[in-house]
Formats: sequence, structure tokens, C-alpha cells
Amino acid sequence: MGLIADILLIAGALGAAFYCFILARRLNRFTNLEQGMGGAVAVLSVQVDEMTKALEQAQNTSKSSADSLQQMTERAEAAAARIELVLASMHDLEEPEKRDDAPKGTRGAVRRSRRSKPIEELDAAE
Repeated sequence: MGLIADILLIAGALGAAFYCFILARRLNRFTNLEQGMGGAVAVLSVQVDEMTKALEQAQNTSKSSADSLQQMTERAEAAAARIELVLASMHDLEEPEKRDDAPKGTRGAVRRSRRSKPIEELDAAE
């Protein structure tokens, strides 16, 4: 009876050793960095790092673009304010008389003389 128990014990130990050997081989293939799951995890880790860098670069680019757009918007608003001021001052000017008998070159002279008239009045006042 002791001999049968020893044989069964040895057979169980050999079966467990064989099972551990098979599991060890499967685990090595599973964690293999080139072909197994470990390789997939390593590749995904590298891709996550690359995507993080790309995201940071995109954020920096969008920030600089937003700053540039803000500056351009401020310049455009300042230009629009100046244009509105010029248009408002143009409403205060009298419209030049249209004379059909005057040559084309004199119309500009009439306009220039009307514009310079307030300056002449200032000079006379001094």
C-alpha cells in the first residue's frame, strides 16, 4: 500500500511539474516584448507618449494662434474706430459744389482749398 501511495505521489508531482512547465512557457510567450502582450503594451506606451507630445505641441500652437488672433482683432477694432471717426468728421464737411463747366483738374483744387480753409483761418487768427 505504501508503494502505491509513493507511485501516486510521484505521478502527481510529475504532473504538477509538467503543468508548471507548460504554464511557464505560455507566460514567457505572453510577456515576450517582441511578439506577446508585453510587446503590445510597450507599443501602446510609446504611442501614448507620442500622442501626449503631439497634444502639447497642438496646445502651444493653438495658444500662439489665439494670441495672434487677439492682437489682430485689437488692431482691427482700433482701425474700425479710426474709420468711424473719419466718417463722422466727413459728415461735418460741406459737399463740394458740382460745376459741369469746370475742368476735371480744378475740382480737386476746389476740394483742397476747402479743406485747407480752416487751417488758413487758424493762421490768420494767430
